[in-house]
Amino acid sequence: MSTQVPLMSEMAAAGKDVEILFWVGCAGSFDQRAQLVTKAFVKILNKLEISFAILGEEESCTGDPARRAGNEFLFQMMAIQNIEVLNMYEVKKIVTACPHCFNTLKNEYPPLGGNFEVIHHSTYLQTLIDEGKIKLKGGGAYKGKKITYHDSCYLGRANNIYEAPRKVLELLDAELVEMKRCKTKGLCCGAGGAQMFKEEEEGGIRVNQERTKDVLESKAKIVAAACPFCNTMLTDGIKGEEKQDEIKVKDIAELIEESML
Repeated sequence: MSTQVPLMSEMAAAGKDVEILFWVGCAGSFDQRAQLVTKAFVKILNKLEISFAILGEEESCTGDPARRAGNEFLFQMMAIQNIEVLNMYEVKKIVTACPHCFNTLKNEYPPLGGNFEVIHHSTYLQTLIDEGKIKLKGGGAYKGKKITYHDSCYLGRANNIYEAPRKVLELLDAELVEMKRCKTKGLCCGAGGAQMFKEEEEGGIRVNQERTKDVLESKAKIVAAACPFCNTMLTDGIKGEEKQDEIKVKDIAELIEESML
């Protein structure tokens, strides 16, 4: 499957409209692990011949970490810069694989003049499945395997998206096992609220280690995530338990891309 990625500037120069703008985000652009998720999602879009583009170097951080860390001035500066670029291209629909970007673009840009339809990639994938566009080979590469899903805080509690990622996983024909703390009672991975970028506070156990206990109790061999930060924290927690050879952390886009016809 192709990983060819068109730029919004190129499409605009050629007078071509795109169906969606794929907002890659900082993690999806620069983090080596998250780049694999970006590539998997792009492969799906190309396979289905969906017209899309990215901003490339014209995309900057949404400002989410700045606002969470208390720097409101920096957040508004970054947000207004992004909104100007998006409005210049007359962007209507944005899809992103990062719940932090999703939450910020969807809920925090409108008061600053950024009014867009913003969709998380889990919801977008569910739509493609419901429309019959995504088809899997032989029930999928993960048929019968135990998979547990970790709810991202910014996807779940912040935006009430619980079912879309699970519907995507249902297509894999795997055995979905829920952790004790899930959905509205899900436990944070430990990275949200700009915690990813600051020193740890004192405590008895790291949040991601506590969450890893839930993963181990589920007996799942695959942890499905829908957030690059959750992916990192869960992977580190599983490595800390020396279970990295037994348990894999995968984004739902990767699970689907690996199983598509």
